[in-house]
Amino acid sequence: MSLDETLANLPVSPGCYLLRDARGKVLYVGKASNLRNRVRSYFQPGAVHSPRIAALVERVADLNVIVCSSEVEALILEATLIKRHRPRYNVRLRDDKRYPLLKFTNEPFPQLVECRQRINDGAQYFGPYTNSAAMRALERLIRRLYHIRRCTIPLNPSANARPCLDYHLGLCDGPCAGLITPEEYALKVEAAARLLRGQTDDVLAQLDADMAAAAAELDFERAAELRDLAADVRQATITQHVVTHRADDADVLAVAQHEDVACVKVLFVRQGRVLGDHDAILEGTLRDSADVPLRAFISAFYADMDHPPRALWLSNPIEDPAAVARWLSQRASHSVEVTVPERGARRAVMDLARQNAEEALRQWLADRDQQRQRAEAALADLGDVLRLPRTPFRLECFDIATLGGGHSVGSMVVFVDGRASKKDYRQFRIREPADAPNDYEMMREVLTRRLTRAAEGDPRFLPLPDLLLVDGGKGQLGVAQAVAAELGFQQVPLAALAERFEHIYLPGRSEPVVLAQRAPALRLLRALRDEAHRVANTFTARLHRAGTLRSVLDDIPGVGARRRTALLTHFRSTDAIAAASVEDIAAVPGLNLPVAETIKAYLAERNKVPDWETPLPESTPGSQQ
Repeated sequence: MSLDETLANLPVSPGCYLLRDARGKVLYVGKASNLRNRVRSYFQPGAVHSPRIAALVERVADLNVIVCSSEVEALILEATLIKRHRPRYNVRLRDDKRYPLLKFTNEPFPQLVECRQRINDGAQYFGPYTNSAAMRALERLIRRLYHIRRCTIPLNPSANARPCLDYHLGLCDGPCAGLITPEEYALKVEAAARLLRGQTDDVLAQLDADMAAAAAELDFERAAELRDLAADVRQATITQHVVTHRADDADVLAVAQHEDVACVKVLFVRQGRVLGDHDAILEGTLRDSADVPLRAFISAFYADMDHPPRALWLSNPIEDPAAVARWLSQRASHSVEVTVPERGARRAVMDLARQNAEEALRQWLADRDQQRQRAEAALADLGDVLRLPRTPFRLECFDIATLGGGHSVGSMVVFVDGRASKKDYRQFRIREPADAPNDYEMMREVLTRRLTRAAEGDPRFLPLPDLLLVDGGKGQLGVAQAVAAELGFQQVPLAALAERFEHIYLPGRSEPVVLAQRAPALRLLRALRDEAHRVANTFTARLHRAGTLRSVLDDIPGVGARRRTALLTHFRSTDAIAAASVEDIAAVPGLNLPVAETIKAYLAERNKVPDWETPLPESTPGSQQ
């Protein structure tokens, strides 16, 4: 169906739309209360668009829509699709990482743990926290106040009546030994949850009451402990200042804009006090109205928040505020108001947020300009030092990492305009088997695969670099020259950076280029090389962890993940399984006699190998790898 036919047959229902280019790549994701009216408005003759949307419309070759039952459902789906496809023409939240969360696990004696992703597991989530240091300080304070358990001892007091070390240190009430009931522990969890929601007045009132009661009973040691805890709670909130005379719970969002960049400033107001703030930079907003970055930030930031405040105060009106309010209300399990303050104390808070947004944007632009100037100077210096045909814009560095002769990998790291371009990073698993790792052959394989993909026109490996750097000395540089010549890429500038003295080797020169340690060109190459190291080593470690988690039981026919886990949980090791009788193995839940006989025979055969060939003993579930 052609684009015109698709436009003519659009539904009038609420939903999301995906605009695609000729190759089917998603360029833009949007939502609408009326898909027909919204999507057709992009293609109306004489329509006036911002430069971003005008460039988008020129590239659209196809589109598809997803009908939703309500605007709220469309809003949720839009946030999900943007995260999945990362469309080029949507306003981009520059810092769109997953912020840390705290959660109380869903079990009789919940633990307070840090996580990065919210899943549907029945746990209580708090956050996201934009300041991880402050979050961890709050977590430590909660452990001292409420003795939330953190040990991993199975909660089976009849089998293990000895409490953990935290109990003896006064940091836990001993649920692992049955020294506190689930009901008593639940009260502590609820009190901790109030503190996590910013309800510090309730916490302080309870601490003061407990301190007075301890003093009345002449338990001055306990009273002093409670006094110190109350002081810590007050210290955690000492930077708060009252901004409204009412106990308002609201997030105050103000936006400042400059050319194609916007900054959204959030002030977190709880019980009338500012508890903290957060800055978010959004790019690609040239000549967009203020509601566009504001709306984009709300969709991205609050998609991971279980406990939104009771109100969002905005510096500018946004499209469909009622739908946003309904969406947040569903997440919060209470009504959420989305308003633009016009007068009084709330307007004063908004003015404060606007001033902070403008200052944060000014500072960010100044830092960006300074970084650009440094990068331009370093790239120009690099071009002069290496006598490149032009100032290098795209730099690539390749490194090899191996661990114990296995899990050999290669990394390809890309800097564009002096900054890391992580979307262009590539990782390679070394395919060539070898009894002993050969750095030269592994580098040859990685470079061959990279340049071959470029020769085939793979867009993920284009464009070619203005400088291709390999980690190593003359040997690695010789490999790079040979591969480039074989594949017809002699025009690509090559260099090698030796790690020991950080000398730069170039084709056709017998002596290396030696730069001062603080020279801009060397600092840039060093940053590029170190990033390649990091990526390669991280990939190797991930593969190693995956390999060490593999059990010899996985090689036995009829034994899958569940049976392997059941066996190791029951016997604790493969040595114990090998020593057990067939009947004992068959008695494990999920096992039967034929499978038990297969396991017994396999392990018996395996144990016949000489001692010097016996694999390392396996760890039990839950041990550190």
